[in-house]
Amino acid sequence: MAKLGVNIDHVATIRQARGGIEPDPVAAAAVAELAGADGITVHLREDRRHIQDRDVMILRSTVKTHLNLEMAATDEMVAIAMKVVPEYVTLVPEKRQELTTEGGLDVAQHSQLLTRQIELLHQAGITVSLFVDPDLEQLKASARVKSDYIEIHTGSYCEATGQAKAAELAKIDAAIKAGRKLGLRVNAGHGLNYQNIRPVLALGGVDEYNIGHSIISRAVLVGLDRAVREMAELVHGS
Repeated sequence: MAKLGVNIDHVATIRQARGGIEPDPVAAAAVAELAGADGITVHLREDRRHIQDRDVMILRSTVKTHLNLEMAATDEMVAIAMKVVPEYVTLVPEKRQELTTEGGLDVAQHSQLLTRQIELLHQAGITVSLFVDPDLEQLKASARVKSDYIEIHTGSYCEATGQAKAAELAKIDAAIKAGRKLGLRVNAGHGLNYQNIRPVLALGGVDEYNIGHSIISRAVLVGLDRAVREMAELVHGS
């Protein structure tokens, strides 16, 4: 059965809009777990635009499922991860000016850096995932640097229409199969919602789907408990 990781970054986005203390992403994580989330994901960005160091430290001691810390592949972030020791770290590309992550890591180009960072994270007992595009060369590079997981970037599929959407879905399918043949475990995420996730679920082969924006957006209208339960029913029923 596939798992659902709920990304609570945008709960923190709302809080940071006024610089106050509400809503608290720590409380949101607890609600999400009670509603069926199999894990909690947060992206500690270098500019701290939403999730803060305080959130990560408290979540480390309160999350009952598993904590997935998304972060840039920098020495600062690796040091934080080794202090927090989440169950998972997902290394992602990061640009200060982007609204959201725009694509996968170029693992092939940065293999030397990633090999060193992954070795450090492994020494701390942390499972490592690399956020990559559904591209065979990036998958091969991920295996070479000894990542445990890949997380397939599904954004291009989510944004595509018509025949292009079918082509992007085929790329995801091929990446899932290739990743597993290379000995990698496979997660997926970015841009997935209650409608477009269904064809991806039908492919099979994905351990965990990390979903945030669509769940938090629906939660504004129907409440977080219901929004998580509805997505969990989709993922767990795949």
